[in-house]
Amino acid sequence: MTYKKDLEKGTEILKNADIAECSRDAELLLMHVTGKDKTFLLTYGDSEEMTPEDESEYLELIGKRSGHIPLQLLTGETDFMGLRFFVSENVLIPRIDTEFLVEEALIHINDGADVLDMCTGSGCILLSLMKYKNDISGVGADISDHALKLAKMNAESLGISNVRFVHSDLFADIQGKYDYILCNPPYIRRREIDTLMEEVRLHEPFNALDGGEDGLEFYRRISEDARDHLVNGGSMMFEIGYDQGEEVAEILRSAGYGHIEVLKDYSGNERVVRCLKS
Repeated sequence: MTYKKDLEKGTEILKNADIAECSRDAELLLMHVTGKDKTFLLTYGDSEEMTPEDESEYLELIGKRSGHIPLQLLTGETDFMGLRFFVSENVLIPRIDTEFLVEEALIHINDGADVLDMCTGSGCILLSLMKYKNDISGVGADISDHALKLAKMNAESLGISNVRFVHSDLFADIQGKYDYILCNPPYIRRREIDTLMEEVRLHEPFNALDGGEDGLEFYRRISEDARDHLVNGGSMMFEIGYDQGEEVAEILRSAGYGHIEVLKDYSGNERVVRCLKS
């Protein structure tokens, strides 16, 4: 069949499987398999035929996507902050919501700063910051060896060398003090995980989602120990759930932090809490 016919077939399969962005996903999978771009598909899609091998691989991936396996896990990569990151089932897939945390960090973090990224996962927060700022010295910490391996791959792919990745249960194996600590911790209330879309609850790491009974467990734990790893006047920035701003702010107040700000993203949702070690 032609590229256009296969694309139409893939789109229809995904539509029948209730994949919300069926057209986009079908097209992205087609480009992933064939290496063709949009221009080729628009120009030659209705005249050129796919090879049997590409067609078979494409329809196989369409079948997996129709089973609600995330698109990013099928392609093994995703875009974040204009950069390409490798992903796997062992890390939380970087989301556009988290770009707001990076954008705020880019505003406040100076060139040459020492930065710790707690719960680094794919490394997308720290590595994006280091890509767009000069002379950042970065450390990414995670309890998952699989995540750390992937973060190292992403650092190499992006040409970032001044970064270390440390296996640590939060601050257990973290040494030294930092100018800034960034973190997108697990913050979903445990009882709500079963209500998440299938792509998330079945295909992303439970430990990367589970924030405890009230979703605030990691904010408490990190806030307790972070003071020992921040320089005087150092800053910490968290990503939060859309309704957790005041609760996280109160945790930080109780732990002795000052200049606490709850920042809303472009959709008007609470997304980032920033504080200073006073």
